[in-house]
Amino acid sequence: MKPFVLRLSLIIFVPLLLSLLFLTFMPKETAMATYEAFGVRIEKNPSQSKLNELGVSTWPKWEGGPTKIPWSFKEEETMYLLEGKVKVSVEGSKGSFEIGGGDLVVFPKGMNITWEVTEPVKKHYSLKKE
Repeated sequence: MKPFVLRLSLIIFVPLLLSLLFLTFMPKETAMATYEAFGVRIEKNPSQSKLNELGVSTWPKWEGGPTKIPWSFKEEETMYLLEGKVKVSVEGSKGSFEIGGGDLVVFPKGMNITWEVTEPVKKHYSLKKE
């Protein structure tokens, strides 16, 4: 193999291999990510201890198949999606974002959205009473 090709392949494949190894062996806790989209807080794959602390399994459950629903949050709503996928379009904005199974999501009171279920959803939810 020519030295240039060998160096080029090392530059490309070694970082790729290291990245794959890191993702394979990294602890699940490290895989968590929390971010905001249009004022909505989304936490990917929260720990089981966090879900237990919140009492998620005791919250009411909602299920729904593919549909499109305009929705206004009268209270702050926290939800944990067990499965499915939803495209959320925010009123007054040209943007949208997706949430899905394993997401812990907090929608602020007064937010107006269109909730488009693209894969059947099962979720627990909790409304914050003032």
